Amino acid sequence: MRNWVEGIRQWAHAQGPPSEPVIGLALGGGFARGIAHLGVLRVFEQHRIPVGRIAGVSAGAIVAAAYASGASVEEIAEAARSMRFKDVARWGISLLGLVGSERMAEFLKRLLKVCCFEDMRIPLAVVATDLRTGQPVVFRGRGDVLLPIRASCSYPGLFRPVRCGGHHLVDGAMTMEVPAAAVRALGATQVVSVVLPMNGEFDPRNMLQVVNRCFQIMQRRTEQEWRRASNVVIEPDVRGMTWDGFESAERLIERGEKAALAALPRILSWLERPVGAGRTAA
Repeated sequence: MRNWVEGIRQWAHAQGPPSEPVIGLALGGGFARGIAHLGVLRVFEQHRIPVGRIAGVSAGAIVAAAYASGASVEEIAEAARSMRFKDVARWGISLLGLVGSERMAEFLKRLLKVCCFEDMRIPLAVVATDLRTGQPVVFRGRGDVLLPIRASCSYPGLFRPVRCGGHHLVDGAMTMEVPAAAVRALGATQVVSVVLPMNGEFDPRNMLQVVNRCFQIMQRRTEQEWRRASNVVIEPDVRGMTWDGFESAERLIERGEKAALAALPRILSWLERPVGAGRTAA
């Protein structure tokens, strides 16, 4: 991973310093709880904060790709309100997982305005994890975006891995919980990372909750790496929200807005703008 990050940094340096900050958004995973990212994007739009680069893993990859393609926050929110698990998954037990993600491709085709990286309105990166190497795989630049998103959302044990070029790819959050390094490698000079915190102590009631909790514990041990690559970290309070709680879409968006507003003064300082300046009418 360090090699490709260093390569992109050298390329960006060769282009010369930007005339103003390039703000990048790094959106973490969380399945339905990823709807909270829309609250962050809504605050950015209301205060005319330009998103120059964007990257996502898992649910964050869906939101990042939709926004980068030109879909509005309200269009994405409308899809989120009506979305259900069956829209993106089909139960079919196999040795590698409980459900397939083929249905997700059709859902994404309806949501995204364009489906290739080179056509995106905002430079985009989508992160998956290679089971063979144990390393992150960062998709960007050119090519189809649908398969990378499906791979990035393939939560181990639940979704079957996605095959790509002879490799089995799974959830990007396994190796890059929040893709701060990926969005910085795209050329962002200021990185805003959005992480959806794990729930507090609880007693798991089923196998998926056990697996989910184990991954959350693992990710907590490695979070310092992405935090070091971030300038600002936004943490919407999504505790108590279930992984498949699509019916809580409005509350999730509100939590995202509240957390983004708390970080607003720091972000606006990069643009030398006071809070309230440039805000659009609600």
